[in-house]
Amino acid sequence: MANLKKGSKKLLNAWAFYDWANSVYPLVVTSAVFPLFYGAITVIKDEDGNKVSDTVEFLGLSLNNDSLIGYVTAFSFLIISFMSPILSGISDYVGNKLSFLKFFCYLGGLSCIGLFWFSLDSLLIGVLCYMLALIGFWGSLVFYNSYLPDIAYPEQQDTVSARGFSMGYVGSVLLLLLNLFMILNHEVFGFESEALPTRISFVLVGIWWMSFAQYTFKHLPKGTHDTRKITKKVMMNGFNELNSIWVALGDNLTLKRFLRAFFVYSMAVQTIMLAATYFAVEELEWGTQDPTTGLIVSILLIQLVAMAGALATARLSERFGNIQVLMWILLTWTLICIYAYFVETPNQFYFTAACVGLVMGGIQSLSRSTYSKLLPLNTEDSASYFSFYDVSEKIGIVLGMSMYGYVADVTGSMRGSILFFIAFFIIGLFLLNKVRIGNLSNDSSV
Repeated sequence: MANLKKGSKKLLNAWAFYDWANSVYPLVVTSAVFPLFYGAITVIKDEDGNKVSDTVEFLGLSLNNDSLIGYVTAFSFLIISFMSPILSGISDYVGNKLSFLKFFCYLGGLSCIGLFWFSLDSLLIGVLCYMLALIGFWGSLVFYNSYLPDIAYPEQQDTVSARGFSMGYVGSVLLLLLNLFMILNHEVFGFESEALPTRISFVLVGIWWMSFAQYTFKHLPKGTHDTRKITKKVMMNGFNELNSIWVALGDNLTLKRFLRAFFVYSMAVQTIMLAATYFAVEELEWGTQDPTTGLIVSILLIQLVAMAGALATARLSERFGNIQVLMWILLTWTLICIYAYFVETPNQFYFTAACVGLVMGGIQSLSRSTYSKLLPLNTEDSASYFSFYDVSEKIGIVLGMSMYGYVADVTGSMRGSILFFIAFFIIGLFLLNKVRIGNLSNDSSV
């Protein structure tokens, strides 16, 4: 079948549909169901529901269960940080990057299905599936995002990108609600407990991801199918581009200062987003309330509020400027973390979740748009600059999750990590205050 014409409605919809396919992974696996499942099988409780032990044995080591997932997540993002520049270099060179997109999609989808067998008796295999699913998701995004300029004209890209986000939100929420209904009504489906339908939800994520991706694979450009070899030079192109951006930053004080601030506060933001559910499972006193229902409701609440927060942030930035609004958001994050340190009840957590949702979507969207506005005017290296931005964010996740895992292992509690998050937001606020907008800004409203 011939390739669809660039900019055609069918092609744009097919590209955006991959968001519908893969967004079930970050919502169902990363944020909602898996953290609950992981806590249920790694925390030993007495008959009254009190925690007796949360230590697991892994590769001959005795680790706090939160430490283990923190270290594994950090290691996974370290692999991704190293892979991203290599994959970017290959993506720019190879004729048929659709093959790479398919590979990482199937790697992620099959690994999600592999989580069905996650147990303490096969912890190594389960952890490996968790890692590969994470790598599959982020690896596929490298090639998925690189298709955007190939399938859409510049004036279409904002719209089709937003369409993908919206489709991803709707699709992931639908599957999450389906899984939630199956888990909470397990007797109706003939299951003795929540354990089996929870495991089945991981299988459904993998099947959903790989199946709906077929529509995208069918219509994306197939490439040139040439026989060019991927040499060491090609693989190093991404690293060479990152190095050139690092050198260029020496002459761009404004952008350098912003990146320093972003690196510090993003480290806290991303770690909180990845670890919040684990915190709720371990640290809250749920009493007679069902933690599964409560946590998934809070996650849906965050999703809904985050969309409103992102829109509100965009409007505020138009009036007061990006840097000023970002500083207010960081101050809000600081206050949220101070409050979260003392959170013990589900209702307190719901309030915290609503506040997090309000600033979560805003800080992500506004940080990226601020970075874009601070790029040198008429630069031809915008892709390389954003590759540097993405790698900085992922390295921050590595450091943040490693710190989180270490504190949980040493103290036996996640609350100590919150103190570090508070410090990161205060330092980020201090660094952001040093950003002075000069003639490098693309928009005086920054």
